Amino acid sequence: MSQAFVESPILLLFVVAAIGYWLGNIRFGNFKMGVSAILFVGLAFGGMSADFKIPEIIIILGLTMFVYSIGLKSGPSFFSTFRQRGMKDIYFIIAMLTVSAGITVGLDYIFGFGNALTGGIFAGSSTNTPALAGLLDVIGNGADSNMLAQKAVVGYSLSYPIAIIAAILAIALAIKVLKIDFRKEEDELKDRYPVKQEVVTITIDVSKPDCTNISIRDLKRLKGWKVVFGRVQKWDGTIDLINWDSKLQMGDKVIIVGTKSAVTEVTEALGEESKEGIQINGQSEYVVKRIFVSNVKIAGERLATLNIGERFAAIVIRIRRNDMDILANADTTLELGDQVQFIARRKDVKNLADFFGDSFDALGKINLLSFGLGMAMGLLLGMISIQLPGGVTFKLGYAGGPIVVALILGALRRTGPMVWILPHSANATLQQTGLIFLLAGIGINSGNTFFQTLLTGNGAGTIMLAAFIISFLSAFISLIVGYKYAKIPFSILVGMMATMPAILDFAIEKTDNQLPVIGYAFILPIGLIIKVLYVQVMYFLL
Repeated sequence: MSQAFVESPILLLFVVAAIGYWLGNIRFGNFKMGVSAILFVGLAFGGMSADFKIPEIIIILGLTMFVYSIGLKSGPSFFSTFRQRGMKDIYFIIAMLTVSAGITVGLDYIFGFGNALTGGIFAGSSTNTPALAGLLDVIGNGADSNMLAQKAVVGYSLSYPIAIIAAILAIALAIKVLKIDFRKEEDELKDRYPVKQEVVTITIDVSKPDCTNISIRDLKRLKGWKVVFGRVQKWDGTIDLINWDSKLQMGDKVIIVGTKSAVTEVTEALGEESKEGIQINGQSEYVVKRIFVSNVKIAGERLATLNIGERFAAIVIRIRRNDMDILANADTTLELGDQVQFIARRKDVKNLADFFGDSFDALGKINLLSFGLGMAMGLLLGMISIQLPGGVTFKLGYAGGPIVVALILGALRRTGPMVWILPHSANATLQQTGLIFLLAGIGINSGNTFFQTLLTGNGAGTIMLAAFIISFLSAFISLIVGYKYAKIPFSILVGMMATMPAILDFAIEKTDNQLPVIGYAFILPIGLIIKVLYVQVMYFLL
């Protein structure tokens, strides 16, 4: 069997992925390793034979696919967060990485690792391959370059898996120490970030005169109500759709959709919740339907620009995206894969389905033109050498270039006829596939060096202890300070600590939402630059 693995690295890759995925779903109490188990299974397989290797191109492909898909999904939230918090989070990231570098330098002073080994430990503890590449670049081709490069790689290989364990433990401990209630935090952030919202529908009996004979447009503007008005049954029994100019009358029954708190506020202002609801005799002219957005011509467009109410006499009530219900409003931007719920006349349903696309099959396909162009632009950006003061140069590389481009394209959503965003199902598939390639490849290729260093000694235990201290203290201190003093939402903060996709997966599982992805996408390009700079400075100063 081992010969088959040598002859077919792809076979080895998928065997490791399958076993790792199975182990990752086994729970030990309240803990499970998740996708990070693939990395450790890869280490075990790699330790069996030095001939077990995954081609580097597969690892690079996995990395670029993962960060590009993350960037596309996070683009709108990334720039929204930046507008809300300005430079505060960037200052925090720089301070956080400075603390990590300071701990590394302190441990070098205690253990006397030397500059190359210390740089490798720092790169591994921050699980940052571009930092290792930057370190190897400055080591260059001097007299002792081979020996120094080998030390750097050993430090990196031993530190990398230990850092993942340490960061996960730090996150788990911080959650307990700070007594984080993720559901409560999610509810507090629902107006600023894309989180799950409990969207409810109720019928109100209009019995208070203060809000009658006023247009819905003026009511929503004056009261600041964030709800959607649906059908109304007039006092005389006629049923119609609400529009901006509609005026409620005493005795009307009106259907509204919104979050629990918003619906309660509107109910108290208009009257009381109806016990009977709208009574329909026979077949209603109006129906409630859900259809998929698969038409690329409307993807990336705001609801206000589509004039759905005028075209079809329909009202979009809510949108289901990434397993979350979003209350529709004029500024809501449609994305491929959205499931739109609307009220419309029965005769208009087919035309609405044609307008939105409503093709589930189309949602499983990737627009290779936009995907290929986006990836190519990201890879080209990553190849550009950037010169910093002091003669230090760095590249954004295979991770930084694609995620910077993807964040921008994800925020734009479309430019003219080119739609950059991907359907959720396609994006999730690319993200998971890329992560599997990345973790399995890194684990297998590092396994032999990892176990050989362990077996021969050579300070392996001290290196691993140092990596654990750096990663654990950096993450734990940053989580405490970031949450308590920088006032960063914890769900976003754990994403900032996710220096590696396996840690991000753990953070998403703990929070049960996508907020960690915002933090991960925010820190990745900034952190990459700072880490490359710091590791080179360490090499020259130590």
